[in-house]
Amino acid sequence: MASPVRNADVADAFDLLADLSEILGEQGFRIVAYRRAALRIRDTAGSIAELALAGKAKELPGIGKTIEEKIAELATTGRMTALEKRRAEVPEEVASFLRLPGLGPKTAARIWRELGVTTLDELRRAAEQRRVRDLQGLGAKSEERILEALARGIGDAPERRGLLGAGLPVVRSVVEALRAHPSAVAVSEAGSARRRKETFRDLDVIATSTDPAALIAHFVALPGVLEVAARGDTKATVVTQQGHRLDLRVVPPESYGDLLQHFTGSKEHNVALREDAVRRGLSISEYGVTVVETGEVRTFSTEEELYAFLGYAFIPPELRENGGELEAARAGTLPALVEQRDLVGELHCHSTWSSDGKDTIEAMALAARARGYRFMALTDHSHYLRDGRMEAQWDEIAEVNARVAPFRVLRGVEANIRADGTIDVADETLAQLDWVVASLHSAFDRSPTERLLEAVEHPHVDCIGHLTGRKLSRRPGADVDVERVVTRAAETGTALEINAQPDRLDMRDVHARLAGEAGVLVPVSTDAHSVTALGYAELGIAQARRAWLTKAQVLNARPWHAIEKLRR
Repeated sequence: MASPVRNADVADAFDLLADLSEILGEQGFRIVAYRRAALRIRDTAGSIAELALAGKAKELPGIGKTIEEKIAELATTGRMTALEKRRAEVPEEVASFLRLPGLGPKTAARIWRELGVTTLDELRRAAEQRRVRDLQGLGAKSEERILEALARGIGDAPERRGLLGAGLPVVRSVVEALRAHPSAVAVSEAGSARRRKETFRDLDVIATSTDPAALIAHFVALPGVLEVAARGDTKATVVTQQGHRLDLRVVPPESYGDLLQHFTGSKEHNVALREDAVRRGLSISEYGVTVVETGEVRTFSTEEELYAFLGYAFIPPELRENGGELEAARAGTLPALVEQRDLVGELHCHSTWSSDGKDTIEAMALAARARGYRFMALTDHSHYLRDGRMEAQWDEIAEVNARVAPFRVLRGVEANIRADGTIDVADETLAQLDWVVASLHSAFDRSPTERLLEAVEHPHVDCIGHLTGRKLSRRPGADVDVERVVTRAAETGTALEINAQPDRLDMRDVHARLAGEAGVLVPVSTDAHSVTALGYAELGIAQARRAWLTKAQVLNARPWHAIEKLRR
């Protein structure tokens, strides 16, 4: 391999292959396989190209022999025959339609085939001529959104940002590798990843060392480093095989707290901190705090010392967004944020009874029990539980419960909210379930707020899943009037989940905070389709902490008997 292929580039190729295949109306199982492969490749720590060339990529979940061959071909030739074939069939700009709100692959295909539209300019003209609204599944509002998006320049390549779920293991492994070096004194992640923001541009690490040059040399030589973009005596930047950009700064021990705070806080948090300091006769920089009247410079080895000197309680990294945390820290009213160890159960997960589930009910239950949970609501997709399959699933749940007691598997379902707002499971069936999650899975542009409100009103719906249906870096989610939904959920006692899937993290932090303040109970659910995905709970808890939520506000921090009493 003349030049290594980054994991991010391989994943992008499979995402594009999936998009083009769906536009061409190919078999669904292939499209699902390509998308699963893209997710797995982005989450893989080592070089997927090297694994494929060694014949070991197919040992990873979601990577079969055919996928491995495509990766190896891309690694050796820089091309993928399957992708080039589809590129030749689909006009180049048709794939760009997918970056517009409300346009998925099937809709893009209809615009291309039925209207003969192949470029963004042609799409603009078709929308201006009111031809788009005549297509099935679209309408005047869709047409207006397309024109607004094109006017804003949407359709061009978006800023490349990584998902927290993919970047967090990378920055953690780097931190651990640096801590193991003899010269390291203190090492920490920083930046948006330390604040647990859902996406990141770069990954930041701050360290202090007895020999900065040696620690820098160790950093740039770490396994997985593809390119050294910059290197100096106290800082360096590398690009990993996955395409992540990592920045390391090595600072004197006495200034470690100053630099860590500076490179962790958001721009808005740091500006507000500095403005408040100025009013108190202080000047803050990344290297210390200057007492303006005397010129004395104070430096701090820890963030706790720095915040205390400025008159604040320690502010958890997740809150450093200038959302009222400075005022609360000065007044001593910061909440005691929920922690991952507070969770005692899972309220949204899947098994092999859903076609996209990877593990059996028993395997999921044992994995949940191993995490210290006491219960797990099994919420397989309703459309896979028709024609007696739900009742058969209940029989299996009973058998599993007999083997895993006192741990309990609850009978649940993830039901679809139809385009007309109804639930796709009969009321008499819903009444026999322990836990019902209702979610939007399609027709996101068709009255999503009204449909969600109808689901919230439904007497058998316990929780709304992934509120807007967004997919980070892929689709923005439905245009939901969140305040209306939150208000009604508070009135009806309906829970609104934080879905911890790395590409969802839906609700957003600001929406989850609104829900918590309104008195809505918020489950942190993984929507796990495999035993390993139960680990996404960490990302969901991070989102809950960014939303200022406490243990009392997170529903599955309660035992099941307490949750059962809260059900309508």
